Amino acid sequence: MVTCFLKYIIDPAKVKEFEHYGKLWIDLVNKMGGIHHGYLLPHEGPNNAGHASFSFKSLAEYEQYRSKIPNDPDCKKALKFAARTKCIISYERNFFKPVFKGFKDHARLF
Repeated sequence: MVTCFLKYIIDPAKVKEFEHYGKLWIDLVNKMGGIHHGYLLPHEGPNNAGHASFSFKSLAEYEQYRSKIPNDPDCKKALKFAARTKCIISYERNFFKPVFKGFKDHARLF
C-alpha cells in the first residue's frame, strides 16, 4: 500500500472553498479505487495550511488513477473549481508506506 500525503498552502479567506474542493476529491478518489483518509482544515495555528491523505494498493494503481484524471468529467470540474476560486496557492505531494498494526499483531523484533 502507498499513501499520498498532500500539504496545501491555501488562501485563509477561502477555507470554505477549500473544504468544498476536498469533499469533491474524497468522493473522486474513493470512486476511482483509492481510500481517502480525509482533509484537515486550519483550526488552531497557521490559518493557511491544509492537509489530505489517501491510499492505493500500490504505486502502479496510484499512477493509473492519475492517468484517468484528465479524461474524467468530475475530476475536470473539481480542478476547474479550484482554479476558479483560487483557494489553493500551492501544494506538495509526498508518498509514504503506512504502518497500521502494532506489535500485538506481529512478532516482536527484540
